Amino acid sequence: MKDQKVYPKSFSHIGITVPDLDKAVKFYTEVMGFYIIMPPTEVLEENETAIGQMCIDVFGKGWNSFRIAHLSTGDRIGIELFEFKESQPKAPEFNPFQTGLFHFSVQDPDVEGLVQKIVEHGGKQRMPIREYYPSDKPYRMCYVEDPFGVVFEIYSHSYELHYSPGAYK
Repeated sequence: MKDQKVYPKSFSHIGITVPDLDKAVKFYTEVMGFYIIMPPTEVLEENETAIGQMCIDVFGKGWNSFRIAHLSTGDRIGIELFEFKESQPKAPEFNPFQTGLFHFSVQDPDVEGLVQKIVEHGGKQRMPIREYYPSDKPYRMCYVEDPFGVVFEIYSHSYELHYSPGAYK
């Protein structure tokens, strides 16, 4: 095999398990402004369709059915919301020191307004809104939770700008 140049891949989507799919779709569309690509739909455990076969490959056997909705952010990143019969209304354990997915991040120039809206709709603000360059640039960020305890971060500006030279001064 020839040496192939490695290039940055594009981010496609993230999957989030929630205990109440309808409530999650409402939160992520009305609060976060995400678009509905596919409304809540039931997927059955069966071998006759490609989606049924693929889900058996991923989840194994015995799950019977689940509900799923597909949303999209303003920059075309997919958000898959899953509701399994086994899903509990218990928030996931917050453990950033454990290997695995810790959080995702969204960008909104109105960090303060979005944090307030998240809290008003059952979410939680995990920290004060912080500035990266208080005397130089207006870059702000804040960690929050959705109403189900899923942790995410809000940036006022792009990831590249937040981590440009000088971010850790």
